Amino acid sequence: MSFELEARKRATQGSGASRRLRRANRVPGILYGGGQEPALIELDHNPLLLALRKESFHSSILKLNIDGASQPVLLRDVQMHPYKPLVLHVDFLRVDEKRAIHQKVPLHFINGDISLGVKRDGGLVSHAVNEIEVVCLPKDLPAFIEVDLKDMQAGHSFHVSQIALPPGVKAVLHNDEDPVVAAIVPPRKDKPDSETDEAAASGTPAA
Repeated sequence: MSFELEARKRATQGSGASRRLRRANRVPGILYGGGQEPALIELDHNPLLLALRKESFHSSILKLNIDGASQPVLLRDVQMHPYKPLVLHVDFLRVDEKRAIHQKVPLHFINGDISLGVKRDGGLVSHAVNEIEVVCLPKDLPAFIEVDLKDMQAGHSFHVSQIALPPGVKAVLHNDEDPVVAAIVPPRKDKPDSETDEAAASGTPAA
């Protein structure tokens, strides 16, 4: 899915100017990176809020049109109102299509319900993380990465190194770590009733 946003440059900054923008249903933002000076921008609130509700918006190369000039960007930070559906501020990073980028990408877990550990062993799938950091060229950036759990057994874990990554995409691992992304927890065994257990030991039927 591709995303395109309309924006325009803003000349004013500060808390007062930002409040005036928000009252006009506009969102203050900033665009930085790419070896250029940061640019103050503003966007329409409602289209931005709708886009933010889509998971892939947070991990896709976006097309940002500023006063008619288009450029590829990544969403870098969003400030939301504590309890209202209001976007207070947004940060974008310029993207050089010839240079690799680091980006967190969501994980989509599939086939956990039909895995051996669940269907045969009665275990439960536990997700340790819901996203991983990857490095790739902008053209290779996936909106999400699937993690297939169909071969997992109860008591086993699935690590980052086991994920089938798309071509051109590498997981970012720190200090040679290989974090767990999911596991299948074995079914809990109920403790035997103490009275029944004692009766069995003495050879007499329980009351």
